[in-house]
This record gives sequence, structure tokens and C-alpha cells, in this order.
Amino acid sequence: MYNTSVNQYLREHIRTVMDWPAPGVQFRDITPLLQDAKVFRVLIDAFVHRYMDPALRPDVVAGLDARGFIIGSVIAYELGVGFVPIRKKGKLPFTTVEETYELEYGSATVELHVDAVKVGHRVLLIDDLIATGGTMMAGKKLLEKLGAEVMEGAAIVDLPELGGSAKLRASGLPLFTLVNFEGV
Repeated sequence: MYNTSVNQYLREHIRTVMDWPAPGVQFRDITPLLQDAKVFRVLIDAFVHRYMDPALRPDVVAGLDARGFIIGSVIAYELGVGFVPIRKKGKLPFTTVEETYELEYGSATVELHVDAVKVGHRVLLIDDLIATGGTMMAGKKLLEKLGAEVMEGAAIVDLPELGGSAKLRASGLPLFTLVNFEGV
């Protein structure tokens, strides 16, 4: 790893699965990043070092269902801040707010507990990958409904050809991603 960038090192550990979940799709599988202890540490450290900066330090980390839970909870722990899950509809046991968003073939709804964040909280919103941006946009709207400020959206992988990162930036959400699969 010493002769390569962190971004390239992580990219080398992301598996591409052809034609999954549908023909023509190149699925970017992050599970190899999680399976190797050294690679997982490099991944988490890349985020933690960024968000230790007082100007970027969140009050809480919000993770999107489900891979955002894996990395988001570890990042929150390392930063010494709380973690809140944004889940698919019907998975949270307490009173929730919800946001429905469009998918390529239909729609989906995510929920957040009404007491997950406080008004004015600075929130880091995290997921594994940005494709069309629908899930992250829905998470941003949920957090804002509760009065929080989503200070940045973060993900391991950006697939800019699908338009999500451009859509999120156009909405005013700053983004930070580690690996870009543009044109690949």
C-alpha cells in the first residue's frame, strides 16, 4: 500500500460482479473491504481522519440502510459521537418520520425515529455507494425535517455516470467519496 494512494488501494479491494442483480449491471461489491482487517482499517481511517477536523466534525453520524450502518457506526464510535440508523419502512420500533423516493422500477420509503437528532445537529450522512442519489436525498430530507443540518454526505463509492452525485450536489449537499468508478 505504501506505493499507492488510499483511494487506489481501496479500489483494488472492491469486487465487480457482472450482470448482478440484472443483465448489464456491474455491481460494485464492498464486502472484500470489510473482510480483510487491514483494508477495513484503512477504509475507516480514511473517513475518521477527515471528520476529526473540527470544521468537519459532526454531532452525529446517520447511516443509510443497510451498508451505511456498517461503516457509519464504526466511524461514529471512532469519532466519539452518536449513530442513528435510517431504515427501510417498517423496521424501526418507535415513532418515525418517513420519506418516499423514486427508484428505477417503483418507489421506496425510509424512516427515522422522531428523536434521532436535535434541531441544529450537524449530521454526517453516510452510505456505501452513490448511484442515482435517491436514498441519500431521502435521508437528507428526513434529517432536515427534524431540524438537523446535513453537513456532508459521504460514501465509499461514487458512480457518477448514474447522476446521483451531481443531483445531490445540486441540492446543496457537499459530498465526499473515496473511490470513483466513472467510465468503468
